[in-house]
Amino acid sequence: MNFNEFDLHKQVRSGLQAVGYDTPTPIQAQSLPASLAGRDVLGLAQTGTGKTAAFALPILHRLLRIPEAKRHGVVRALVVAPTRELAEQIRSEIDRLGQHTGLRSVSVYGGVGMNPQIKALRGRAEIVVACPGRLLDLMQRGHADLTQVETLVLDEADHMFDMGFLPDVRRIVKAIPREAQRLLFSATMPDDLRRLADEMLSRPVRVEIGRRAPVETVDHAVYPVAHERKVDLLVHLLKKHDPDSALVFVRTKHGAKRLAQKLDRQNFFVTAMQGNLSQTRRQKALDGFRRGDFHIMVATDIAARGIDVTRVSHVINYDVPDGAEAYTHRIGRTGRAERSGDAFTLVTPQDESKFDAILRQLGTETERVVLDGFGGATPSNGSGSPGRGNGQTKNGSRNRRGRGRGGRNHRGRGSN
Repeated sequence: MNFNEFDLHKQVRSGLQAVGYDTPTPIQAQSLPASLAGRDVLGLAQTGTGKTAAFALPILHRLLRIPEAKRHGVVRALVVAPTRELAEQIRSEIDRLGQHTGLRSVSVYGGVGMNPQIKALRGRAEIVVACPGRLLDLMQRGHADLTQVETLVLDEADHMFDMGFLPDVRRIVKAIPREAQRLLFSATMPDDLRRLADEMLSRPVRVEIGRRAPVETVDHAVYPVAHERKVDLLVHLLKKHDPDSALVFVRTKHGAKRLAQKLDRQNFFVTAMQGNLSQTRRQKALDGFRRGDFHIMVATDIAARGIDVTRVSHVINYDVPDGAEAYTHRIGRTGRAERSGDAFTLVTPQDESKFDAILRQLGTETERVVLDGFGGATPSNGSGSPGRGNGQTKNGSRNRRGRGRGGRNHRGRGSN
């Protein structure tokens, strides 16, 4: 199957060709027929499966039905996202796909000045990508009119609920015309989200793509380690595998800051993404990570939700995630766009039962690699595969040898 089978507007097809998209991903292939026909869609899929194009293409196609000379410069499509980073990335993808359409977009979120966003909304933007809080603020001040919206998208809806946006989302949904098309995309379906979906969607087409199972393009390994040796093991793994682009997940924003500082003292090119950063610093960190200025980003789950970097080669769970869905969401940051990736989890004796519960819930086994000198021990409960000892890792032939202090991730003393 290729995109030509969907009879998209010729200007949208030109955008697809410009960005090199030929074959749709499963979420795109299964949701596009319904969304292009104007149906409501409930899409359940992991991060990294192509959800943005799955709703961006129908939006562009729909809006082009009205000739440019007859457009009135009103907001005709609204995408609501949980984080500023994700909002920017969605808008960027819409602009890339719509580069030959003449349609205009704007992103709206807090943490930055409101006046430029007000000016952009007055500048005849037809597509708005927004975070709930700032959008409501602009609506209350009379700067955002949603009465002409034809398509509403809620992206990563479960994470908006995790972040406390449910009341804001409900108010936004009520401001949208009842006849507007509504598309809801999420990785999970908690009860609150199910109730909202029942309220806002009319006879939706449900599309579900590998919602719980980890992505197949990712190799997994767990490293048992004594709690006091976690930093040492992380440094060892980073030097050994010398990743091009690695995400390191921690539990708290303070933990992210502290761990990034420790890695910086070891002369790694590292940055942190956590909730205490200003929007300017968050964007600077993310831009640097995308460009390759930083090879390692230490992040919390919430801060990382807007990170969409296709070429992440490694995900390392420095702290064990809270559950199976969080684990799947984290490791979904690598192995994207049909590329392979590696996911490592550091498990202390205190975390063994928690991580084993995650594996049981996923119905999978993850190879355990016991490295001498780091206090790890092979569990006796039979979960996973036995450790190999002597520092041998799984799929050794695929692992790139680290370059030590001269590698890409590691800078010499005195570097800026």
